[in-house]
Amino acid sequence: MARTKDFDEDEVLEKAMNLFWLKGYNGTSMQDLVDGLGISRSSLYDTYVDKHTLFLRSLEHYKEHTAGKMGKIIQNTPSAREKIRRMLEYIISELVRDKEHKGCFLVNAGVEMASQDKEVSTMLCENDRQVEGYFYDIIKHGQESGEIANKQDARVLAQFILNNVKGVRVTARSTADRRVFNDIISLTLSVLN
Repeated sequence: MARTKDFDEDEVLEKAMNLFWLKGYNGTSMQDLVDGLGISRSSLYDTYVDKHTLFLRSLEHYKEHTAGKMGKIIQNTPSAREKIRRMLEYIISELVRDKEHKGCFLVNAGVEMASQDKEVSTMLCENDRQVEGYFYDIIKHGQESGEIANKQDARVLAQFILNNVKGVRVTARSTADRRVFNDIISLTLSVLN
C-alpha cells in the first residue's frame, strides 16, 4: 500500500519555486530545499526524484500560473489593443510589486541554464511560442478588424512585443520605477498604430 504524503504538494511546489526564483538553480542547495520546504530529504526525493526534476516542476508551475492570468485577460477584454495593454500592465505590476526584484523566474532560468540544459531550454522555447502566439492572435484579429494598423506583419509585431516583455523582466531585476515601465508600454503600443 502506498504511503500517504503528509504535506501539500502544491504548497511545497510554491515554496520550491520561490526558493529557486530567489537563489537560482545553482545557488539553491538540497539543504536549502529541505529547510525551506519543511519536508524531509527522503520525502523530497520520494516525491520529486531529484533537485532538477523539482526545478522543472517549479518552472512549469510558474508558467501555468502566468499563462492562466494572461488567458483571463484575453478572455475578459474585448479590444485587441486593450488586451495587449492589460497583458503588459499585468506583467509590469507583478514585477514592480516584487520587493526582492527577482524578475521573471522563466527568464532567470533561461539566462542561468538554457545554454546547458536542454529540458530547461525546451520549456522556455515552448513558453515563448505560447506567449508569442497570444500576441500574434490578438494582433492578427486587431488587424482584421481595423483596430491595429496593417503596416507590419502580425508575427513580427508579436515577436517584437515578446522581446520587449523579456527585456522588461530583466530590467525589473535592477529597478522598480513604474515610470520607466509605463514609457516602455507606451512605446511598445505605438508600433500598433
